[in-house]
Amino acid sequence: MGEFDVIARYFTRPVRHAALGVGDDCALLAPTPGMQLAVSSDMLVEGRHFFADVDPEALGHKALAVNLSDLAACGARPMAFTLALALPRVDETWLAGFSRGLLALADEHDCELVGGDTTQGPLNICITVFGEVPAGQALLRSGARPGDDIYVSGTLGDARLALQALLGHIALPAQVLARARQRLERPTPRVALGLALRGVAHSAMDVSDGLLGDLSHILKASGAGARIDTHAASFLIAEKAYASGVTGYFDIELVRQCTLAGGDDYELVFTAPPERRDAVAAAAQASQTRVSRIGTVEAEPGLRLLDALGQPLENRYASFDHFG
Repeated sequence: MGEFDVIARYFTRPVRHAALGVGDDCALLAPTPGMQLAVSSDMLVEGRHFFADVDPEALGHKALAVNLSDLAACGARPMAFTLALALPRVDETWLAGFSRGLLALADEHDCELVGGDTTQGPLNICITVFGEVPAGQALLRSGARPGDDIYVSGTLGDARLALQALLGHIALPAQVLARARQRLERPTPRVALGLALRGVAHSAMDVSDGLLGDLSHILKASGAGARIDTHAASFLIAEKAYASGVTGYFDIELVRQCTLAGGDDYELVFTAPPERRDAVAAAAQASQTRVSRIGTVEAEPGLRLLDALGQPLENRYASFDHFG
C-alpha cells in the first residue's frame, strides 16, 4: 500500500466546514466573520511521549486530544486539523486502530481532518489544529491579576502515577494502574470548559508539563506571583484509588510530585477574580467539569507553596522539560 492509498483509506473524509479539505496542495478554511483563528501544533514521538506497545486507538485519541487541549486553554471552538505522520512501515491493523481513535475524538468535537503529510521513518505524529474565537475574547496566559483565584479542572497527577508504575518505579494494584493509565493514554480535552470560561477567566493554560511549571508561564507572562495550597492540590490525585482503600501505596512526597509537577494531565489551570466565583461554578456546571480553587495570584513575583497548616513549603518540584 502506497502513501496515497494510506491517506485515501484511513484519513480521507468528506469536508463539513472547510471550503477544501484532503486531496489538494492546501486546505481552505473560512472562519466565521468576527472570529480569529486559533492555531496550535503538538508532536508525539515514540519513546519520548508514548510507549512502543501503546494501543494505537488510544494513541490516535491522545494525538488529537493534546492539541484540542490547547484550543480549550484559549477558549476556542475546534474547526479542523492537519496530520503529519511518519510510519516505519504500513501496518493496516495499526492504522485502522489509530485512525479510529483519532477520528472518533474528532467527531466528538466536530473537528475535521483537512490535510497533512505521510512519510516513512521512526513513528512520529504531528498535528496542527485550528479553532476560532471571537476577536478579543481569547483566554491568554498574560491576563492574571493580583487577587485572582487560581483554579484547576478535573484531577491532577494520575498520568504521572501511571508512568511511574509503567517504568517500574512504584507498584500499584492492577485496578488502580488501569484507571491511572486511562488518564495517561486517553486524556480529556476540556474544550467545553474553555468555551464556558470566555468572559469569566482572566487567564488560562493547559497543564501538559506539570501544574507548577505551567502556572509559572502564566505568572511570568502576567508579571505576577502566586501562593498555592499544596494540600488542596494533593487531594486531586486518583480519588478512586484512595476510595478503594489502597492509600498505603501513596506517600505525601509521591503525591506532591505527581500533582504539582506530574505532566500529561491536560487539565486547565486558570485564574479569575473572586467576584466571579459564581460564574466559575456555573461554567463548571455547564461543561460538566469539576474545578477546584487551589491558590491566589499575588503582586509579588515568585511561586510560594503552603502545606496543610499554611506553613511555607520548599518548592523542589520540577516540571517536565524536553531539554532539561
